[in-house]
Amino acid sequence: MPNYFFQEIWTPLKLIGIKFFRDDEGSIWIKWFSRPRRKL
Repeated sequence: MPNYFFQEIWTPLKLIGIKFFRDDEGSIWIKWFSRPRRKL
């Protein structure tokens, strides 16, 4: 499994527990509460 460097993208959804991340390749990932990140 490759190692990724994630940068969090701030959105108002972060206030309710839904976070978006961008990896070093430019792909967008989503994280809901305590679940693992998933690629969009």
